[in-house]
Amino acid sequence: MSSEYILELDNVSRYFGSVIALKDVTLRLRHGEVHCLLGDNGAGKSTLIKTLAGVHPPSSGTYRVEGEAVKFSSPREALDRGIATVYQDLALVPLMSVARNFFAGREPRKKLFGVIPVIDIPYANEVAREKLAEMGINVRDAGQAVGTMSGGERQCLAIARAIHFGAKVLILDEPTAALGVKQSCNVLKLIHKARARGISVIFITHNVHHAYPIADSFTVLNRGQSMGTFAKSDITKEAVLDMMAGGTEIQNLVDELEGRAA
Repeated sequence: MSSEYILELDNVSRYFGSVIALKDVTLRLRHGEVHCLLGDNGAGKSTLIKTLAGVHPPSSGTYRVEGEAVKFSSPREALDRGIATVYQDLALVPLMSVARNFFAGREPRKKLFGVIPVIDIPYANEVAREKLAEMGINVRDAGQAVGTMSGGERQCLAIARAIHFGAKVLILDEPTAALGVKQSCNVLKLIHKARARGISVIFITHNVHHAYPIADSFTVLNRGQSMGTFAKSDITKEAVLDMMAGGTEIQNLVDELEGRAA
């Protein structure tokens, strides 16, 4: 019997010596859902990402994938179960081509003269162009260096690559952090397209204004602990901001500045 949730964390904690990075965090991710993980710097988001991605095994608690308890010993094991993580640095090589980055480590091969295995560049270029076009990015030449692409286009490349290689879950680490307004909007559209394909997304951010329009549910972290998980229909953007570190202070500052202007 299949589980309602594709990923589950039950009371997961992670310790580094005497440092408590995560404490009794519970999280549920449904199939085809966008779940936003929110928190200020130091809230524990990075540790939680790496726990989900198989980098750090939980010190205690249970991690389930499609109802089955798992203990990943490496990111490769998580990837083999369809859990793909796109970190802020994107793991792209700027001087390599779009196609080579798309297939990095999984290059399609053909045999030269029927004997010598070489990378099938024409096929790689064709597939890379096609998959990026599906994501709304039109690349004229998949042989161009990734360094010539914009930040938003690079995000799309990293996400398209994960989807092409069978990701069931996309974990996106601050994908809009270094982007402008238009590029951030394009990334949010891409998240929407992934959800429409039935892919579950965990969208990590500290920007409520990016999270709220696209999310189906939210988990708010503060100093390694969960402040709760909420469906979008049950919580306002302002309430989410207040739960994050600094929410109240920001509102007080806004009120003060508006008072001075008056």
